[in-house]
Amino acid sequence: MKKYFDYVDRLRESGVTNMYGAVPYLQRAFPELGFNHAQAVYVLREWIYSHRQEGGDS
Repeated sequence: MKKYFDYVDRLRESGVTNMYGAVPYLQRAFPELGFNHAQAVYVLREWIYSHRQEGGDS
């Protein structure tokens, strides 16, 4: 998950999209997620959950 989380962190910092729009970016960046929308959503939800646990502002 670290490679996905690192990517989402960079995506967030870039300001290209908000996190609600991050799933298609994950799917394009990682071929293993490209055909599995549910898995990409899972990755994003886990990223959001991890930030809430850390006291982040996502």
